[in-house]
Amino acid sequence: MTQLGGQPIFIMSEDTARQTGRDAQENNINACKAVANAVRTTLGPRGMDKMMVDSIGDLVVTNDGVTILEEMELEHPAAKMMVEVAKTQDQEVGDGTTTSVVIAGELLQKAEDLLEQDVHPTIISQGYRLAQEEALKVLNDLADDVTFEDEDVLQNIAATTMTGKGAESSKDYLSKIALDAVRAVAEENEDGGYDLDKDLIKMEKAEGSSVDETELVHGVILDKEKVHPSMPNSIDDAQIALLNSAVEVQETETSAEIQISDPQKLQEFVDQEEDQLREMVETIKDSGANVLLCQKGIDDIAQHFLAKEGILAIRRVKKSDMEKLSKATGGNIVTSLKDLSSDDLGQAGRVHTRTVGDEQMTFVQDCESAKSVSILVRGGTEHVVDEVERALEDAIGGISSALRTGKIVGGGGATEVHLAQQLKDYADGVGGREQLAITAFAEALETIPRTLAENAGHDPIDVLVDLRSKHESGEQWAGIDVTSGQSEDLFKQNVIEPLQIKTQAIQSASEAAELILRIDDVIAATGSSGGGDEPDMPGGAGGMGGMPGGMGGMM
Repeated sequence: MTQLGGQPIFIMSEDTARQTGRDAQENNINACKAVANAVRTTLGPRGMDKMMVDSIGDLVVTNDGVTILEEMELEHPAAKMMVEVAKTQDQEVGDGTTTSVVIAGELLQKAEDLLEQDVHPTIISQGYRLAQEEALKVLNDLADDVTFEDEDVLQNIAATTMTGKGAESSKDYLSKIALDAVRAVAEENEDGGYDLDKDLIKMEKAEGSSVDETELVHGVILDKEKVHPSMPNSIDDAQIALLNSAVEVQETETSAEIQISDPQKLQEFVDQEEDQLREMVETIKDSGANVLLCQKGIDDIAQHFLAKEGILAIRRVKKSDMEKLSKATGGNIVTSLKDLSSDDLGQAGRVHTRTVGDEQMTFVQDCESAKSVSILVRGGTEHVVDEVERALEDAIGGISSALRTGKIVGGGGATEVHLAQQLKDYADGVGGREQLAITAFAEALETIPRTLAENAGHDPIDVLVDLRSKHESGEQWAGIDVTSGQSEDLFKQNVIEPLQIKTQAIQSASEAAELILRIDDVIAATGSSGGGDEPDMPGGAGGMGGMPGGMGGMM
């Protein structure tokens, strides 16, 4: 609403709610801080788990940051931006989601303090941008190199990502599986680096056994069983036909009605259909295939003929699995059965079906030079299996990230403390009020070692003072040993992380904080959320989550 000559002029609906200026900024910052605080206690080896219960009673128990945020029913628009920070971190790196959200929340906390000192939001944003650029330069100079030859280092990266998760007791065994899986699918590129498609590592879950029975298969595991009981359960030296058309008699494209008055003619019609199916099976047999993996259906009569020929067949294989099978076995996916030849067949050392838990699965394994692998994830209960799967995904993401950039840094808060010191020195050389924002950025990074200490039950002030002292004396990899609470060289203790975890977390957190700080006007139209007659404002009593204070019952 504005006024002209003393008369009010309405430019928006009377039902539209609006927050402006400092109120809007405080509301958005408080919502983001609430999200960061929700996941803060999960950070580090001594982090706690969260139990997420949805509206129908399904529950998830985890300390994985992005999983927690995705399960929370967030409605505040600024809070949703924090979820995007975690999702970006997960997609780009695969680990460090909690770190990125905690840093973003702390950057906004520091910004709030500066706003109270009448530092303009654009000045804070500019200072944060300068700090981010300097931090990335420092990180690149600080990082050590890593290659595929450094097996122990890569395995330690995987173990570091699993520490504090439900799979920690088996982290050495699982980290070896993660490394072997990445090694199988990695391909060296022209630049001397590695291209890694994590989608080529398939996860199949089965409960009812210990985590230590998790296994890596150099091939593909299918949650399917053979189509006919007379087919063999196992075939060695498998020659595999990959078919994405049905082994069935094709229906005509035009509708037609056939009237048969002579029973003999009916029998001839049935016999002709059977002959067509027999010819299809003969084509498969003549190609040399003893295993058929079909994306479409297989007729019952064709199943019988395939069983008589000793061919193991599986139908309704997913398209994504067919692509993985092609990568693993070296076979070509054939569209028309008429085109199938021995050159199209894939090879596997063994194909066999077996009962895992209470399900029948088919293992296409021992594939020579397999470029697609599968991990059979085991655990005592459904929730344990899910947590082990998340731990393996983080481990695979960590190894992939380290190889992609070829750079690693120390964990345990060592990198953040070193960065904070460098940024404080950098701030001294920057004029204007941006200096205050750069110093605030440096202090925000120190929230990582502080939170690690708090979650481990140690005094965060004592730990931080000790860490600063060690770094001032030149110990750049000094971090917190959560067991003793002392400052130790964690690089020597094999607490190692990919450089990209740090760079992506700092970039995502800084950009999100800058974006939120520049918002000084929030307009909520009627019906934008919730319902009722009154418009709902973010953070108010209306339906937009009531942030902070709501968040799906989490806070």
